[in-house]
Amino acid sequence: MYPLFFRLILTRFDPERAHHLAFMVIRALAAPGIGRLLHRFTRPHRSLTVEALGLRFPSPFGMAAGFDKEGSGIAGLGRLGFGHVEVGTITALPQPGNPKPRLFRLIPDRAVINRMGFNNQGAEAARRRLHAVQSVARRPVIGVNIGKSRVVEVEDAVADYLRSTAMLAPLADYLVVNVSSPNTPGLRGLQELDRLEPLLSAVRGAAGRTPVLVKIAPDLEDDQVRRVGALAVRLGLAGVIATNTTLSRAGLQTEPKTVEAAGAGGLSGAPLAARALEVLRVVREVVPSELCVISVGGVETAEDVQERIDAGATLVQGYTAFLYRGPLWARSVNRGLLRIRRGTARA
Repeated sequence: MYPLFFRLILTRFDPERAHHLAFMVIRALAAPGIGRLLHRFTRPHRSLTVEALGLRFPSPFGMAAGFDKEGSGIAGLGRLGFGHVEVGTITALPQPGNPKPRLFRLIPDRAVINRMGFNNQGAEAARRRLHAVQSVARRPVIGVNIGKSRVVEVEDAVADYLRSTAMLAPLADYLVVNVSSPNTPGLRGLQELDRLEPLLSAVRGAAGRTPVLVKIAPDLEDDQVRRVGALAVRLGLAGVIATNTTLSRAGLQTEPKTVEAAGAGGLSGAPLAARALEVLRVVREVVPSELCVISVGGVETAEDVQERIDAGATLVQGYTAFLYRGPLWARSVNRGLLRIRRGTARA
């Protein structure tokens, strides 16, 4: 039913406009009456609970950063069955992001190209929203993803990240240092170890008891991935998130002229799956089993999620497939994981 609705209705809207319309519905799901009723239908089975980062996740499957940029849909997404919601990317300073249009569907690939540019109202506004959601019953685990403000020079990035850390770490269940979006000039350069080490060390020191993770790009070479993983261990970070969107356009089914018309930006969705799985395995080679590794990129089904867990992921996130599979996607994934595990137990 939803794929037909997507083809006939949602594709008539500009992708960013469709996102805002869907978000209005998600925010409404936080209402006590409808929220409690829906949660009975979508909540993960207790056997899917994962203990990680000193936290209790009701499911290993969560919503990746980029969907809820401001922290205004956390409760509603939890009602849909996501075990955690990663908010952001949030910057210390408010910023409008890149000029529109900046979000493009590649329907034959079940993929999206975005060059949003960290559009958000800034850390202070996010702090107020996060404070308001703390008392929500049965809320999901909340991750907060922070990035560099566009107007801040790379040389001043540490101070900028620390401003966000001071405001948001006390209200986050875990904090993510995003140095891997392709849509902020100079940001990916922070993945170079000489710049990354002082940044991660400073944020970890300022975050207090809040676990700190670093999010990396799929476009790093395997040796670079290993070095970042080893750095995370050496600095005592709580984990690594692999991966962000990719600059690659290899192997797409969408007509080249459509891809070219979309222009620059990060590609997410099904085409990223193979590389995201490779990077996960490379990270796991160099980090201990107790370090949290969150796998993101190209996840669509319960089988995909289980494959990432079998490859060493502690938790798994998705985003793009939500646009193609609809509001009951998390419920479908959680039910599928339960079937897989019960089937394995019987075998």
